[in-house]
Amino acid sequence: MDYKSLGLKAGIEIHQQLNTAQKLFCRCPTILRPFDEHDGEFRRYLRATESELGEIDHAAREEMKNLRRFCYYTYDSTCLVENDEEPPSPLNPEALAVALQIARMFGMTPVPQVHTMRKLVIDGSNTSGFQRTALIALHGTLPNGGEIETICLEEEAAQRVNDDVFSLDRLGIPLVEITTSPCMHSPEEVQQVAEYLGMVLRSTGRVKRGLGTIRQDINISISGGARVEIKGVQELDLIAEVVKREVQRQQNLLSIRDRLSGRGARVENDTLDVTALFSRTASGILKKAGRIKAVRLIGFAGLVGEEIQPGRRLGSELSDYAKKCGVGGIFHTDELPAYGVTADEVAALRSELVTDDQDCVVLVAGSAAQVSCACQQVIRRAEMALSGVPEETRKMLEGGSTAYMRPLPGAARMYPETDVLPVSITQEYWDSLVIPELLDAKAARYTGEHGLDPSVARQVAFSENQGIYEQAVELGISPPLAARTLIATLKELSRGGLDIQPLLADRDSLGGPTRPPVLEVLIGVRDEIVAKEAIPDVLERIVKGEPAESVMNSVSSRVSDGDLEALARKIVDERMPFVREKGMGALGPLMGIMMKEVRGAVDGKKVSHVLKSVLSDALSR
Repeated sequence: MDYKSLGLKAGIEIHQQLNTAQKLFCRCPTILRPFDEHDGEFRRYLRATESELGEIDHAAREEMKNLRRFCYYTYDSTCLVENDEEPPSPLNPEALAVALQIARMFGMTPVPQVHTMRKLVIDGSNTSGFQRTALIALHGTLPNGGEIETICLEEEAAQRVNDDVFSLDRLGIPLVEITTSPCMHSPEEVQQVAEYLGMVLRSTGRVKRGLGTIRQDINISISGGARVEIKGVQELDLIAEVVKREVQRQQNLLSIRDRLSGRGARVENDTLDVTALFSRTASGILKKAGRIKAVRLIGFAGLVGEEIQPGRRLGSELSDYAKKCGVGGIFHTDELPAYGVTADEVAALRSELVTDDQDCVVLVAGSAAQVSCACQQVIRRAEMALSGVPEETRKMLEGGSTAYMRPLPGAARMYPETDVLPVSITQEYWDSLVIPELLDAKAARYTGEHGLDPSVARQVAFSENQGIYEQAVELGISPPLAARTLIATLKELSRGGLDIQPLLADRDSLGGPTRPPVLEVLIGVRDEIVAKEAIPDVLERIVKGEPAESVMNSVSSRVSDGDLEALARKIVDERMPFVREKGMGALGPLMGIMMKEVRGAVDGKKVSHVLKSVLSDALSR
């Protein structure tokens, strides 16, 4: 598909957690806790507040249609700041330094003074009803010629446990928000730019890793469509698919608009109470409802049930808007009879509303207040269909399709945070920030200087264990051996169901070594205490609880050259019929027996050399 001819414009917002010791506005640790470890909880209603101009942001107003009571889990590692029961502490200087370092890596211009703002958020993810955010720098460059417009430093939201329950362990972890211009014109380009931004962030060595620590929001529009923000794309490999599906959705909505126009379609603003019509219905949902109302969409027949992206229809869009009022969804005549609603009930409904087969009827069920609100939402979204594509914020669904969340926020969403003092950025401080080596450059260096295969070099450079690899090489360990151990061997142990984290953690015993056990084992290989063939077995035993020193001592019998030759002669002499039959072809099978006997205490090359010599002598006799 020629996306440029469609006028595709896309921009990215990257949200990346920083790996700092403390949170952004309190001194609590930035660690996540299992939900069952929470030691308390409290509940709170959140309501939108007016901006300095006396306006309420329309996105926040939308969230208030269904007043919700949120529950928050607290821990012994959270405090009153997260509870919004104590003013915030000053801006975390460590987080600010990392954010400025990232800004410098993109060639940006820092702001002279960092001012913290409040961003209105009442979806339950912040106990205060707002998120604190601060502009750090402006005007960076991208490899495709586009611009990074801003970098902000902000606090992470609370982690959702389920529905209206949130965990406060994540709230306040420092985030950098990187916003690009709409400079991308194909799905693949969007994904490439996201990959580049992620690479630069990881190059600092100061960002958290793992699922949920980085999220991409994508802004997308096409000619004749509208700007749509898709929130929370966590899987990098899905970015291109998300863009493709949004382009498809906007194209289909524009097509539906044109067909509705050709039909002279319209939306009836009055609703009809049809509760009595379904008094004996077999539909479980309608049977339980206190009130059922109908909305007439004149000329919409067949289009409400039309797919606009995989797994999503125009009816799904109407349902998303209705759900903001607390109802579970909607029924519509493009999909009826179904769900316990009979053909006779559909006919009676059409007769009551005086509609024909060219029209679509939407049913909304729930309490009287919910239904009244939801019907207005359905009418509102149906009227938008007559115009084409509405501007809105959407969330990503599994596979890359999306669902409506709320309208795009406006200027009324932001207002100053008066509890946090501004921080000045001096030129001297800015110039002192060190720009780290990019991971792409590091991978190239590993290939050129260490002799690693390019694909292996890239795996090592982008690995969380890259620091251990560099330590190993500095200590004189073979780069290929270090790379193979840290990438392949550890992966195999993990696939076997073992927790490899103890192998990677620094030890801190009194007077003892502080190197990770995996590095100690590699040093043992360097010093010929452990054979490299024994590495998987040694690491597995350490993971299972044996002390590293005792495991390495148990395999470091330091077999003498004489003992090794004697063992080889014994193995060959005991199998002479086999040796005479196979000749030097017996080397492989006998090598396996030898390695099992020495149990990793001797390097494989040395064993092979001794066995080959003994085997040759035996065959010449």
